[in-house]
Amino acid sequence: MKFILATKKNMTEYFSPEGSVIPVTILSAGPVTVIKIFEKEKDGYNSVQVGFGTQKKERVSRSSAGAMKGAFYKTLKEFRLKPNDKSDAKEGDVIDVSVFTPGDKLQVSSISKGKGFQGVVKRHSFAGGPRTHGQKHSEREPGSIG
Repeated sequence: MKFILATKKNMTEYFSPEGSVIPVTILSAGPVTVIKIFEKEKDGYNSVQVGFGTQKKERVSRSSAGAMKGAFYKTLKEFRLKPNDKSDAKEGDVIDVSVFTPGDKLQVSSISKGKGFQGVVKRHSFAGGPRTHGQKHSEREPGSIG
């Protein structure tokens, strides 16, 4: 099983040969370091725990620092393997993008940016009310939805 962690850098456009515009996300991927290997015989399941990014020692809790064995990673992520799969990685191995080849299919998941508590115009695409003609302080309110 191949896996890696990345951070989003920016977005840009790519023009296809037909002339249509394709939005493209630029990622800064890896390298990740294997922190721990979990095995079914010992831990009850198979998985690989990796660390990504660095941060100051002061920002890491003592329990996390112990789990990271002296290295201070910003993100710890555990990738579960299928019950019969074994990982050929060893603790301390560094995994980078060279494990992938052009044309590989990838499963990508992410965490969206939090935008806090939003009103109905942004959250549900409501139109809002008129700005004039006797309307006072009700421009972005839901109005009647029934």
